[in-house]
Amino acid sequence: MAHHVLKTPVTEDQIRALRVADTVTLEETLFGIRDATLIAMFDQGRRTSLYLSGHAVIHTAPNVRKVEVCPESPAGYEPICIGTTTSMRMERFTRDLMQREGVRLIVGKGGMGEETLKAFSEMGGAYLAIVGGAAALETTWIEAIDAVDLDDLNPESLWRFRIKGFGPLLVGMDSHGGSLFARVQNDVKNRRDAVLASLDLAD
Repeated sequence: MAHHVLKTPVTEDQIRALRVADTVTLEETLFGIRDATLIAMFDQGRRTSLYLSGHAVIHTAPNVRKVEVCPESPAGYEPICIGTTTSMRMERFTRDLMQREGVRLIVGKGGMGEETLKAFSEMGGAYLAIVGGAAALETTWIEAIDAVDLDDLNPESLWRFRIKGFGPLLVGMDSHGGSLFARVQNDVKNRRDAVLASLDLAD
């Protein structure tokens, strides 16, 4: 296991160096995205003015406060609580995010599935897991909201966060076919089967 400090945007080589169970701390920029954002971008064909190539996205619909535009709040918002939502329901958008927008990293909770793993392997991507319920801590890693797009979808706008020391995050899925989530599911199945067999209740 290794720890990586990644200043975004990142390269494919940096992503290919990540392995399941490594840890990562992100620096500079992180984009907030969620269901409505992804539906607008890929089902409805909307485009963003924000440049995502080589960047990381986090599955979130943040709690923010509207404020006057100033150097500390250039987008006119300040972060109140930036939590992470469950990633799996956004599985079908991973390939499009990577192919069309150039996204390299997804930050979320709960993991993603086989289609995401295939896209990571083909194009060089990784999933960085964060513990659920850590929103208060996550928010301390966000210095400001630098920009926002698709803001008619608020709070599921596309957010650009300025971050510092965002992590450590756990590499839950890598570009080499590794998935901690698949391992856990397999272990659980094997243990379940063993218990059922011991009770003479095997399928």
